Amino acid sequence: MSEHKNGITYSDAGVDIDAGNALVDRIKPAAGRTARPGVMAGLGGFGALFDLKAAGYSDPILVAATDGVGTKLRIAIDTGNVDGVGIDLVAMCVNDLVCQGAEPLFFLDYFATGKLDTDAAARIIEGIAEGCARSGCALIGGETAEMPGMYPDGDFDLAGFAVGAMERGTDLPAGVASGDVLLGLASDGVHSNGYSLVRKLVEISGLGWQADCPWDDGSLGAALLTPTRLYVKQALAAVRAGGVHALAHITGGGLTENIPRVLPEGLCARIDLDSYSLPPVFGWLMGQGGMAEAEMLKTFNCGVGMVLAVEAARADMLADLLTAEGETVIRLGHVTEGQGVTYTGSLA
Repeated sequence: MSEHKNGITYSDAGVDIDAGNALVDRIKPAAGRTARPGVMAGLGGFGALFDLKAAGYSDPILVAATDGVGTKLRIAIDTGNVDGVGIDLVAMCVNDLVCQGAEPLFFLDYFATGKLDTDAAARIIEGIAEGCARSGCALIGGETAEMPGMYPDGDFDLAGFAVGAMERGTDLPAGVASGDVLLGLASDGVHSNGYSLVRKLVEISGLGWQADCPWDDGSLGAALLTPTRLYVKQALAAVRAGGVHALAHITGGGLTENIPRVLPEGLCARIDLDSYSLPPVFGWLMGQGGMAEAEMLKTFNCGVGMVLAVEAARADMLADLLTAEGETVIRLGHVTEGQGVTYTGSLA
């Protein structure tokens, strides 16, 4: 009889199933604190269940969104500061959902890496759970993929998927008209768009990620990793108060390309750039590249992360409500006849 030999294992090929199981166990408490009405079954099964009736809906329309964090991940990987990118991931999805008038209900994530680092992965997913908790959204499931040979050591990628709902007939945009006031909500920095250019501008500057930040305390890398602001609860409060006709999440394309997405044919956004001060991070980026104002406005959010088109008679009330919800509100301008976006004033 031939002697039995130990054969090759999955671990020998670079995939550690035990590490994956340990990660699931570690993140269960973080996911658990995002539970909300409607969650029936979450982590651990082949799928996740959600009861729309238990969430309070009688005639719901579902809304779905998916997104990633882009090359901002490169800075997180290179600095080891991965704790905030999970918040970015959630924000990029749920801030889009709320623009349709939808309440985010649940979220799923996809985390892919070459070799699983349980601690780093847990920090990332705990950030995702924090983003979900801040937006009233349940982290209901996800996938962790360990794929040797697909990613260099230490690299990873993220994708997020959010599902929300609204009652039939309450979808946005709706009723946008000439004379509507444009209220801008301040951003918390660059958010998660334009980072291929950000990285190029940092390279031009000659600074490293650990260098002192030129416009704030701490390191340059940490400042540029400030998470994307979540606008969900604040925006929904404004929508429910009445008078909100549209919301635009200012992502890739900046103010120039995102506001027209919510305007009917024949209407234009007229924006006064003198209505607010350009945050220092954008002034620094603009200076490093000698960038034209038009290029800034169609690449970065330039300090405004969300724009609401609201009924003029309710603009003051809604601005006060949003301020009470913790937002810095800017009266950017108004809707008028025309096309696209026109600017007065200048970024300064």
